[in-house]
Amino acid sequence: MVLPLVNLCAKEVVSDHSSSPGWLGCVPRELYRPLLEAAFTNCRPLAVGELVQRWPERTLRAGGRRQGQSPPNRLCVQALLLAVVRGLSDKRCALQVLDLCGLQCEEGGVGDPMGGWSLTVALSTMVVQARAAAQKALGREGERERKRVLAMERERDVVKRERGGGLEEGEGGGLLVESVRKEKEETSGCLREDQQVKGVRRRMEMERRKESAAVAGGKGEADSEVDSEVVVCVRADLFVNARSWERVRAALGMTGPLKLQCRYVRVEELSVSSIGSLLDLLPCHVLLGVDIRYSCLGVAGLALLLPQLSMFPMLSSLRLHYCNLDIRRDMAGQEGAMKDMSQGLGKLSQLRRLSLTALRLPGHLRMLLSSFPQPLEVLELPYLSLTPADLSYLSCSPHASSLQQLDLSENRLDELALPSMRRLLSQASCCLMQLSLSGCGLTDGLLAAMLPSLSCCRGLKSLGLALNPLSLAGLLDLVRTAVRMPSLRQLLYPNPLEDYQPGLPPMPSSAQLLDWPLDELVEVHEATSLQLDRVVMESGRSDLLLTCDLLNYNKDLVEQ
Repeated sequence: MVLPLVNLCAKEVVSDHSSSPGWLGCVPRELYRPLLEAAFTNCRPLAVGELVQRWPERTLRAGGRRQGQSPPNRLCVQALLLAVVRGLSDKRCALQVLDLCGLQCEEGGVGDPMGGWSLTVALSTMVVQARAAAQKALGREGERERKRVLAMERERDVVKRERGGGLEEGEGGGLLVESVRKEKEETSGCLREDQQVKGVRRRMEMERRKESAAVAGGKGEADSEVDSEVVVCVRADLFVNARSWERVRAALGMTGPLKLQCRYVRVEELSVSSIGSLLDLLPCHVLLGVDIRYSCLGVAGLALLLPQLSMFPMLSSLRLHYCNLDIRRDMAGQEGAMKDMSQGLGKLSQLRRLSLTALRLPGHLRMLLSSFPQPLEVLELPYLSLTPADLSYLSCSPHASSLQQLDLSENRLDELALPSMRRLLSQASCCLMQLSLSGCGLTDGLLAAMLPSLSCCRGLKSLGLALNPLSLAGLLDLVRTAVRMPSLRQLLYPNPLEDYQPGLPPMPSSAQLLDWPLDELVEVHEATSLQLDRVVMESGRSDLLLTCDLLNYNKDLVEQ
């Protein structure tokens, strides 16, 4: 990729920190963005800090990386956060909105990036420190005012002594005292005003908020009081677990110059009450998605949380992973709680993505999905123990013709489910872009019966079929069908049964295929790869990626 000239020049400028005093004072505001990007790309935390501290625009977006772009280094992110706090007292800084959504990545990645948990803790600490610094500055200002008042009182005492020494009030003493009194009142008034409104940025921000409140109307005095203290709104995706919960709660519930707002929140290992308290602290009109993992909710606990989630009008994504919603008919009140949960889901009017992983809800898919007022676009149901009746409902539901992403991994598909699957693929053929059927027990015969329906999915870009017991002949049939699908860009295929060491059962499960060792002979794997590559080459499809690597496979890498 050829870099534009401005990017090449920006890289050279930020590479030498000793030269920063020379160019920081004269660089035009249009060049701050490429300079900051160059500082991030080349890991120049000092340059990042200096640029952010005097950021000339109202908004700074440091998240949302482009495809193929590496995440910022941890030191650069820390320098950015420190510079935001320093910029609160810098008159050259015009920053009002800091957008860090999409900045975090997985912990321990290449280049020492900052993970979601670390970024959340750092942001919470930044908010608390900014509040403490503002209170400290306010205390210093109050101390200076007190000293000025004492100085004025001493000066007044001097005037009194001069009057007692022979200066008559009518000869000017009274005028002098009066002038001192007026000067004191004017000075105290100015100090009080300065204490309430510090600097041009704060005054302009307060005026803008007053105008907005007057136009919008209906805001309470408490909200106005809180907003009047905010200088910079910080938007981010938060990752909250038991270790970071107290710090995040303190930051979200704190008023001060920095206000933390959340777009997507990921919660792990928190109780229902703690999750509810967290939702109460999040701004209603900002939250887009909630991801709850490894938390023992139960059906009743989720039913309690759903009314709170309905208070977020922009919520479009709900993901529940390993949250223990096991349905047991012998438990009293279970069906009633299930109905409450279904009604609660129906109140999420803007929901477009629903992910339910390993919740063990066989036979309840109709109750879960029929309450939604609008069709879903993303539906992920791995390890849900779906029954043929569940698949039959899904294939005839309003969601079928709107699904763009569908994940049915680790749900056993057999001859009874085959008609429903074919009907589902036919209904979703115009819109489906990502499909995962990994670990579904698809044999050569089942897959052969399903391939015609798969080939009709004209917009399908990513297909996952790993951990299915296919022979080499069945795998070759799959690849021949895949190369005839012009939109398909990525195929995750299973290792054929011939590639495993002897002793594998005739109908192995996905767990057995995952744990059973592959044949150590290199010739076996090379022979399989050569046959697959030959099929792809003969079709002329250089844009189709074939992989059997489960660890490095990522369906989200395919451009939408």
